[in-house]
Amino acid sequence: MHSETTTTVETERRGASLSGVERREKVLGLLSKTQSVVGLVLVCAIFALLSDAFLTEYNLLNILRQSAVTAILAAGMTFVIISGGIDLSVGSVVALTGVVAAGLMKDGSPVWIAILVALAIGLAFGAVNGVAVAVFKIPAFIATLGTLTIGSSLALAYTQGLPISGLPPEFTYLGQGFVGPIPTPVVIAFLVVALCALLLGRTLIGRYAFAIGGNEKASFLSGVRTTRWKIIMYALLGVLGGVAGVVLTARQNSGQPTAGAGIELIVIAAVVIGGTSLSGGRGSVWGSIAGALLITVINNGLNLLNVSPYFQGMFVGGLILLAVGLDWRNRKSNE
Repeated sequence: MHSETTTTVETERRGASLSGVERREKVLGLLSKTQSVVGLVLVCAIFALLSDAFLTEYNLLNILRQSAVTAILAAGMTFVIISGGIDLSVGSVVALTGVVAAGLMKDGSPVWIAILVALAIGLAFGAVNGVAVAVFKIPAFIATLGTLTIGSSLALAYTQGLPISGLPPEFTYLGQGFVGPIPTPVVIAFLVVALCALLLGRTLIGRYAFAIGGNEKASFLSGVRTTRWKIIMYALLGVLGGVAGVVLTARQNSGQPTAGAGIELIVIAAVVIGGTSLSGGRGSVWGSIAGALLITVINNGLNLLNVSPYFQGMFVGGLILLAVGLDWRNRKSNE
């Protein structure tokens, strides 16, 4: 009788301990999914308390305007990372598409022709990345690092290292204008993000992105044409790279051959902070956008507080480490 009672108590203790572990893992899993939103709210609250200028209409619109290009690219990068890939070439795509569009308009081409050519160049770069990764099985990091170098070189060669300025006002409106009280880049970014969120949540490209990222071999054996869909996802990001290039060039009123330098790291950071797993299979577009806004808010708030720009990267780097740590912890708990 005594041994039965002892066994029952030990079983209850184990059950209680297990339930405690399960609760902790659930909390960590929920945190990994909402980390960017929670972080964004907390950081906004902190900066609102520390600076009277933070919550002004001018500053809030400035934050949205500054994050527009990053948000456009992060929306596309979400598909690629969810599917288990990565793309380091988006910065060079932004630069190349921007200078080509500027050059065409400078030579007298209509604005709409210049924009279509920019989007076509972005599509071509994305498709090349997809073929390299999906068909030739080149690791995504290496393949896109190669196209990053090619794109940057082409942008410099096209402009001879000099900016192309003097663009028509109907084009610069895309980067400097307003739709009512809202800056045009913010409207464009919202439309892109909403479309990408719809694609990820309601269409085959989204369903297959999660499936391929979760288990590519199983997806292939289930009849998913993984090669085709991976190319499509990289091509989508390439097109959005062209959109971002157009918006950034219009905002700067010039085609800068180094305009997108380093932006790929910010975009990847935004997606990771937004809860998308670097190992693939999990993520959301809106989470990535929250991550992009969080990075912009941190930089903006630190500028308002007169923090040296040399130290600002430390805060974003810490966020990335925290996000990756949560992602690793969540993956380990699911194994």
